[in-house]
Amino acid sequence: MNTSAGIVSAQHAVFDTPFIFKSGAVLLCYELVYETYGVLNADKSNAILVCHALSGHHHVAGYYADNPNNVGWWDTMIGPGKPVDTNKFFVIGLNNLGGCHGSTGPSSINPETGKPYGASFPVVTVEDWVVSQSRLANLLGIRQFAAVMGGSLGGMQAMQWSLSYPERVRHVLAIATAPHLTAENIAFNDVARNAILTDPDFHGGNFYEHGVVPTRGLRLARMLGHITYLSDDAMADKFGRSLRSGKLGYNYDIEFEIESYLRYQGDKFAAYFDANTYLLMTKALDYFDPARDYNDNLDQAFAAARADFLVLSFTTDWRFSPERSRTIVNALLHNRLNVSYSEISSAHGHDSFLMQHEHYHEVMRAYLNRIAGEFSS
Repeated sequence: MNTSAGIVSAQHAVFDTPFIFKSGAVLLCYELVYETYGVLNADKSNAILVCHALSGHHHVAGYYADNPNNVGWWDTMIGPGKPVDTNKFFVIGLNNLGGCHGSTGPSSINPETGKPYGASFPVVTVEDWVVSQSRLANLLGIRQFAAVMGGSLGGMQAMQWSLSYPERVRHVLAIATAPHLTAENIAFNDVARNAILTDPDFHGGNFYEHGVVPTRGLRLARMLGHITYLSDDAMADKFGRSLRSGKLGYNYDIEFEIESYLRYQGDKFAAYFDANTYLLMTKALDYFDPARDYNDNLDQAFAAARADFLVLSFTTDWRFSPERSRTIVNALLHNRLNVSYSEISSAHGHDSFLMQHEHYHEVMRAYLNRIAGEFSS
């Protein structure tokens, strides 16, 4: 069986209606870049929306004709015969508003000034993203999603769908996520942002006009973030205390293999990701807190939800620990919603949700097969 989504291409949705952000800021027009996989059935009941995490984008599965090595970031999960089976589902991946992979964001040209938005691009929230995603659904004629799914920040968006548009989503798959960030997680994000904000090449967010990129800040931000995505065991197994040259150099150059790996990841990230988008994404993470408007009562926050839920966590994910997922489950059960929960044993930390893990994929496949039984093909 061919299990690849095959050759895919990005599509552009243009919106001329002003977008009002939660902050009150207004964007007069904007674009969203997205990809689709599979076929939308006659009554448009088999659509699944995939929401991406901090550094994600619209290229979720398959590959590009001119670059077959550029495989979608969740290609192990989505495709013919895979857990999210594109023989059954019509899957949509998009680059969020404020992103840097084609959707309107800080690096886009502001039509009013003829220059990049830069620092003037509005701070965006998870709620804003869900509104923009609903407009894309409207454009595609999708009244209700069979499921909205995502990991990490993507899981937050999936949960917000059940609160913002409870009648428009039948199932929510919230993976390796949390009802809000802990103080520790906010602290990590703040340090990462400060690495960017204090880079001399940042120029207050308007570095485009200076022909530079705050590479040092982005590099440090990614290095810090990457540490939090891995588990101690995973780093120990992969790198341990191995020396790059086999002996100590007694200097501040790269000596340990883990140092080499982190610097490589930092350099790679800084070469393609926009610094302002990184700031926006981490702020959206910090701000997400459905219980805030309900006196910090998550039970009350989920009272509006109508969807069925699959909540998944991973044992070594210390940034979005299983305890955080169980808090979500308890709030959903308090509201007598249908909830399935699984805690997956994995050594890969927060990055586990991106890995091809047999038990994890079996759980996903079983749940999604049940969803597929609800609609006509």
